[in-house]
Amino acid sequence: MSYVSPAIKDKFETLSVELKNAILARNVEIHNIHDLINVLDAIVKEAEAEEAMAQKV
Repeated sequence: MSYVSPAIKDKFETLSVELKNAILARNVEIHNIHDLINVLDAIVKEAEAEEAMAQKV
């Protein structure tokens, strides 16, 4: 189960519903802005990889 620290909750809440759901589905712990950035970076990299694979087909 994912955890978002109250210290970062206000930043987390500014994200779209789809993005928040994608983050929470990863079962991560977000304690600070760096944790949030790392998760967002991972999501972007995965989306880019999927897009690259789709273009190869």
